[in-house]
Amino acid sequence: MRCGVVLFTSDRGATPAEVARAAEEAGFHSFAVPEHTHIPVRREAAHPGTGTRELPDDRYLRTLDPWVALATAASVTQRITLSTAVALPTEHDPITLAKTIATLDHLSGGRVALGTGFGWNTDELADHGIPGGRRRTALREYLDAMRALWTQEEASHEGEFVTFGPSWAWPKPVRAGHIPVLLGAGGTERNLAWVVRHADGWITTPGESGVEHRVRRLRELWRQAGRGGEPEVVALAGKPDPGTLETWAACGVTEVLFGLPDAPTEAVVDHISRLATRVDLGAR
Repeated sequence: MRCGVVLFTSDRGATPAEVARAAEEAGFHSFAVPEHTHIPVRREAAHPGTGTRELPDDRYLRTLDPWVALATAASVTQRITLSTAVALPTEHDPITLAKTIATLDHLSGGRVALGTGFGWNTDELADHGIPGGRRRTALREYLDAMRALWTQEEASHEGEFVTFGPSWAWPKPVRAGHIPVLLGAGGTERNLAWVVRHADGWITTPGESGVEHRVRRLRELWRQAGRGGEPEVVALAGKPDPGTLETWAACGVTEVLFGLPDAPTEAVVDHISRLATRVDLGAR
């Protein structure tokens, strides 16, 4: 089971480049960042953690653009995977976003993974023209359109949210046009079925309960659908509890992402060093 870190980026504290470089030097497999383009002041959507319109962290208001953040990280690293946990593709033009992601993958030597979500903040989505009740369909169309641009010499797509005629678009992602796509969402039956149909794996929500049961169910649905191999499963973790990590590894979790503190660079780098020791990255 691999280990990575996720930095809730903001315009203060440690920068993505500093953290990614420290994580790579400590032996972590991946570096992830989240996304919110903006937070509407007046909202109807409840935060999934608080259950109200209150936000648990003011970094939601200050989140950096994920692709610019990961580009700075790419420029100072050589090995670490650059990912999102999670990005919101439906808040962008899909043709432009496909170009941005493919360019980052090309320049980083094929190190990009796309963790994506439907978006809990339906007010935020609405400002981008995405109705909350159609966000699942919109995300599916965006992914299908971007995959067409990544893999086809003359790509096209026709749908409710994305339509374009035969087009050329380069660069293509390094791995035969493939960008791994994982859905970050609660482990409901409906969401796991969506993963099987449209993604390469699943990212748990923070504090997800019953992870082992949900991973087993995902793998069962995966086999029933005739998909080869096993799905990627990335679990978001708090403290590195050895018993929990052993249980997750045994049930099929392929990677764990540990959250980092909102702190100055030196404190975050020290935290990464201690975390690497606790999860024994040398042995891994």
